[in-house]
Amino acid sequence: MKKKKRHTLLKFFILAVMAGGVVLYSGVLQDTGGFLGQIRNQVYVEQKNAKAENYSGAAEKKTEKRTEISTENGTPEIEVTHGYAYETLTAEQQAVYDEVYRIIMAQDSKVKVSTCEEKVLEKAYRSVIADHGEIFWVSGYNYTQYTMGKKIVSIDFSPSYTMGRTERDYYQSQIDVVVDSILKNVDPSWGDYEKAKYVFEYLAGNIEYEMGTEQNQNIISVFLNKKTVCQGYANATQYLLTLLGIPAVVVTGTAEGDTHAWNLVQLDGAYYFMDTTWGNSSYNNGESGFSSFINYNYFGVTTAEISKTHQADGTLLLPDCTATADNYYVREGKYITEWNPDVVGQIYGTAYQNGAVTEAVRFLNTSLYDQAKGYLIDEQHIRDYCEGITGLSYIEDRDQNVLILKFS
Repeated sequence: MKKKKRHTLLKFFILAVMAGGVVLYSGVLQDTGGFLGQIRNQVYVEQKNAKAENYSGAAEKKTEKRTEISTENGTPEIEVTHGYAYETLTAEQQAVYDEVYRIIMAQDSKVKVSTCEEKVLEKAYRSVIADHGEIFWVSGYNYTQYTMGKKIVSIDFSPSYTMGRTERDYYQSQIDVVVDSILKNVDPSWGDYEKAKYVFEYLAGNIEYEMGTEQNQNIISVFLNKKTVCQGYANATQYLLTLLGIPAVVVTGTAEGDTHAWNLVQLDGAYYFMDTTWGNSSYNNGESGFSSFINYNYFGVTTAEISKTHQADGTLLLPDCTATADNYYVREGKYITEWNPDVVGQIYGTAYQNGAVTEAVRFLNTSLYDQAKGYLIDEQHIRDYCEGITGLSYIEDRDQNVLILKFS
């Protein structure tokens, strides 16, 4: 299946200026349309339908204002919310995480942080972004190192804001209205699985995958424009699940060689991976006529399963996810572990008789998958279970051993 390619342009540079015996190092970390896992002189091109669009952005103009903030006395009184990424950090990184979060939320600039290590600042910033998909007004950061001799004595942190506070507040108010309308349909009696499935289905079924939409690296594109790319899907998934009390974090890396973003979520006490972008069937199958269904193949999958197609970039320390209880196919009774043609046929037949356009079944291994395909498709026994069927199309997903049928 042909995948759409995302792209990003991220640059990193250092300048050295002599001033009164103090060397001032200035750096820029720009997120200009892609993932924070790639920093140093890397270029990615995102394409859809052989049309490439390059995203780039200028470094934020430097300001001479410097706010002295430390973890001991000057940090703004903003409550910090922690997520999965925070829990994977060292004590020093956690302290800087809190500072970075407060600075971003206060929309301050050129603030002294408690670390003198640029790598600690980088790790803290990335972790804040991974834990907080709701942050839409920042795209990277600038930092300034102050040295005495060869020793770095302090670092200033300046987030690269994409808008002012007034504009940010306007967008937030609009987003809040949309999010409230989405979450009002959540039944308070639902468990983690039902809540996560609702979020997955809403985003995959209502938000169009489109490369050229504005603000496509944040939740503005999702909730206000209804068009986004994988980073927008992942950020929105993290945000909505967190509001519902489900721990979730944004994971970045590659999928089949292309830069990508997805989520790690905790359902009923166990960790799973979820890729809402791939839940939108038009993302992978738009040209096949299969663009009107939710693809559950990457809802609640294990590390072993997602690793067949997705590779994380190492930004986060990820758990080995082995649980299967909240995998979509397991929960819905559509996971086949032994061959019984009638059991398989009746799943598809029931869906057809109930008026479904598509139905999908997952198999334990390739051998079972091949048996099902041979029996139902090649030998055309699907007619035994779908009385009156006149046409049939199908999609093979051999990575996940899922056979998707479209009835006509």
